[in-house]
Amino acid sequence: MRYFIGVLLIGIIVFLSGCVVDGDAESRTVAVDLPRPVSDLDMSKRAKFDRRVRQYILPKRIVWKSQGEGVEVDNAAGLLLNRSGQVTLDSHNPCVLRNKGKRAGVVLDFGRELHGGVQFMVWHTKNNKQVRLRVRFGESVSEVNSNLHKAKNATNDHAIRDTEVLAPWLGTTEIGNTGFRFVRVDLVDEDSYVEFKSIRAVFIYRDIEYKGSFECNDERLNRIWETGAYTVHLNMQDFVWDGIKRDRLVWVGDLHPEIMTINTVFGYNQTVPASLDLARDETPLGKWMNGLSSYSIWWILNQHSWYMYQGDRKYLEQQRVYLVGLLEQLIAKIALDGSEKLDGVRFLDWPSNANKPAIHAGLQALMIMAMQTGAELCGYLGENEMKTKALEAAKRMIDCVPDPNNSKQAAAMMVLAGLADAESMNKKVLAVDGAKRMSTFYGYYVLQARAKAGDYQGCLDVIRRYWGAMLDLGATTFWEDFDLDWTHNAAGIDEIVPAGKKDIHGDFGNYCYKGFRHSLCHGWASGPTAWLSEHVLGIKVIEH
Repeated sequence: MRYFIGVLLIGIIVFLSGCVVDGDAESRTVAVDLPRPVSDLDMSKRAKFDRRVRQYILPKRIVWKSQGEGVEVDNAAGLLLNRSGQVTLDSHNPCVLRNKGKRAGVVLDFGRELHGGVQFMVWHTKNNKQVRLRVRFGESVSEVNSNLHKAKNATNDHAIRDTEVLAPWLGTTEIGNTGFRFVRVDLVDEDSYVEFKSIRAVFIYRDIEYKGSFECNDERLNRIWETGAYTVHLNMQDFVWDGIKRDRLVWVGDLHPEIMTINTVFGYNQTVPASLDLARDETPLGKWMNGLSSYSIWWILNQHSWYMYQGDRKYLEQQRVYLVGLLEQLIAKIALDGSEKLDGVRFLDWPSNANKPAIHAGLQALMIMAMQTGAELCGYLGENEMKTKALEAAKRMIDCVPDPNNSKQAAAMMVLAGLADAESMNKKVLAVDGAKRMSTFYGYYVLQARAKAGDYQGCLDVIRRYWGAMLDLGATTFWEDFDLDWTHNAAGIDEIVPAGKKDIHGDFGNYCYKGFRHSLCHGWASGPTAWLSEHVLGIKVIEH
C-alpha cells in the first residue's frame, strides 16, 4: 500500500510540473504534455486553443407547436424546465413529438440573439432507435418557419441553418454554428415518436468584461447603447465578423464602427489586431482589401483609431512597411486636379450604391482622411518623408469639392474630412427628413458629422427613432440595414406574422440582403454605442 501511495504522489508531482497556466485574461487553458504522436508535431502547426466559452441557454417560451390530425406534441412546456444536463434511464415529464402521418414540430424562442447551436437530450424513441430531426434556426419567427430556396430568399449561405440530424436513443447530440434566436424542430420519421428531456441552445462567445458603461435618464437610449455593445460582442469570435448568421467574414470597412464600439466597451481585445493583420497578410500591396478600394482606406483609418485608443507602439511598428506602401498606392490614384481616381469596386454602403456622384464625393473624403491619419501615423513611426507626401496629397485634394448629390452618407464624410462646412451641410442634407435615408453602417458617421455641427438634439432624436424602431420590432441586436418605411403595418420579428401584416424580415431588404438572407445581427450597426459614450457621456480620446 505504501508503494502504491508513493507512486501515486510521484505521478501527481510529475503531472503538475508539466502544467502551465496561460495567464491571458481571456484564457483559462491548462497546457499539459500531450501523448505521442501529437507531442511530436511542430508547435507552430498545432491547432490554437479556442478562447471562447460555451453556455447552455434554456428556451424562454414556446412560440408554436403543430396541432391537428396526424401529429401530437405533448408537454411542450416541459422544454422550459431547468433540468440536469444528463440523460437518465427513466423519463420524467418529457416533451413528446409523435408522427401519425404528418410531422410534429415545435418552435422555441431563446429570448435573445445567440451565436452557436442547439443540443438535444433524448430519452426514449420508438423501438429504441435513432431518430431523424429537421432543425431550423432563425433570427425571426418567420425565418425559422421558412423553407430553403423557396419564398423570401431563405438560404444556408455562410452557415447551415436548415438541415437534418440523427439523434440517438438515451443520448445527446448537438448541431449548429450560426446566429439565431429561434429554433424549430420537426420529427422526420414516419409513424414514430421522440421523448425530449431538454432542447438547449449552446451559446458560444467570448467571456470578456464590459469595461465601459453608459446610463442616463432615458431608458430607450440605455437599451440602444447596450444593444449595440451586445451586437458587437456576438461578432467577436476568432476574428471580428460582420454578422453571425450571414457575412461571417472580416470586412475591413465594416470593422471601423465595430472597433469604435470595442474601444468604448471592451478596451483591448486581440480579435481586432488579428482581423487587421488577416486583411493585411492576405492582401498583397497592389490589390484592394476585400476587393474594394475604399476598404483599404478603412484599414488605415482602423489602424489610426486603434492606436489612438490603445497606444500600442509595438503593434503600430509592425504596420510600418505595409502602411507606407499602401499610402504610396493610394497617392498614385489622385489626379492632377486633386480628384480621386480609385479603381476596383467603388463602394461606400449599400443604400448609396446606385448614387455614383455620392460615391465619388464619399471616396474623395475618405482619401483625404486616409492621407491625414496616415500622415499622423507616419509621424509616430518617424516616416517623415511619407508624412510630408501624404499631407501634400491631402492639401491638393481638399481644394477639389464634389457634390454629395443629396446623400447623407457622402455629406457626412465630406464634413468629417473638412471638405464641407458642418452647419451648412447639416441644414442642407444631414438633418433633412430626420432618420430617413440613413443606413445602419454610415449612420454612425452621420451622427458624428451632425455632432460637429452642434446638432446634438437632432442626433438623439435620430438614435431614438431609427435604432429604437428596431427594438420596437423585437430586436435584441441591430440589423444589417434598416429603413423606417419598412415599419408601416409590419409585424415584429418575435411573432408569427398575422394576416394582412407585413413581414419585417422576409418582405424587405435590398441588394445582397433581400428577405431572410438579411442579417439581424450586424456589427457595423453599433455606432450609437460609441457615439453616446463620446458625445453624451463625454469621453473622448484627444491624443495617444
